[in-house]
Amino acid sequence: MRKSLSFLLAILLFVCLAPPVLASGNWGLSFPIPGEKPVGNATAEALQKYNAYFVDPTQEKVIYMTFDAGFENGYTAPILDALKATGVPAAFFLVGTYIRDHPDLVRRMVEEGHTVANHTMSHPNMPAISDPQRFRSELEETERHYEAAVGQPMLKLYRPPNGKYSDGNLRMAQDLGYTTLLWSLAYVDWYVDNQPTKQQAFDKLIPRIHPGAILMLHSTSATNAEIMEELIRTYQEMGYTFRCITEFGR
Repeated sequence: MRKSLSFLLAILLFVCLAPPVLASGNWGLSFPIPGEKPVGNATAEALQKYNAYFVDPTQEKVIYMTFDAGFENGYTAPILDALKATGVPAAFFLVGTYIRDHPDLVRRMVEEGHTVANHTMSHPNMPAISDPQRFRSELEETERHYEAAVGQPMLKLYRPPNGKYSDGNLRMAQDLGYTTLLWSLAYVDWYVDNQPTKQQAFDKLIPRIHPGAILMLHSTSATNAEIMEELIRTYQEMGYTFRCITEFGR
C-alpha cells in the first residue's frame, strides 16, 4: 500500500512539473482581466520551443496589426487606404491563390510598407497533414507566387489556417525556417453574410486590447473596412503605437 501511494505521488509530481504539451486543436484565448494579456490554450513557453508566438512579452503599449485573407471581395483597398492615412504598418497573411489572382493588390501592400506573409497555398486543415513534403509544398508554392508577383523572396512568417495547429506542424514549419505567428486578439469578423455592427466590433476590440497584442482581423470584412481608421485612432488615443511585424519581440 505504501509503495502504491509513493508511486501515485510520483506520477502526480511528474504531471505537475512536466512542461506544457501541445496537442492538435484550434487556437483559442480567454481574457480573464480586461486590458491584460490573454491566456492561450497553449502557453507561450510551449509555443516558443517551435519558434511560434501569439503575443509579444513586452509591457509596452504596442500593437502588431495583422490581416488574414483567402479571397478578395473589395474591402482590402479601403483597409489599405485607412492604414495609409494613419501611417500604420500591417502584415497580411495571404493564401497563395489570393497572391496568384491579385498581384496588383499584393504589390500595393508591399509598396506601402506592409508585410505579406504565408497562409498556405490552399488553406487546408494543416494538422491533418503529416507528410513533410506536402506540408512544405503548401508553403513553398505560396512563396513562388509571391516572388512572381513582387520580384523578391517572401519573409518566412506563417499563420496556420483557422488557427489549427499541432506540435508536428509547428515543428515542420520551424524546420523550414519559419516563425509561426498566431494572435492574441480577434473577433468574429469572417462571416461575410453576417457581419458584426461597428458597436459589436468595438465592444470586443477595445476592452481586450493589451500590451504586445497581435491583432488578427480579416480583410474580407465590410465592418473592418468601415471602422479601420476610427479603430486605429481610438487605440492611439489610448496610448498605443503600432509596430511592424518584422520588429516583433525586439
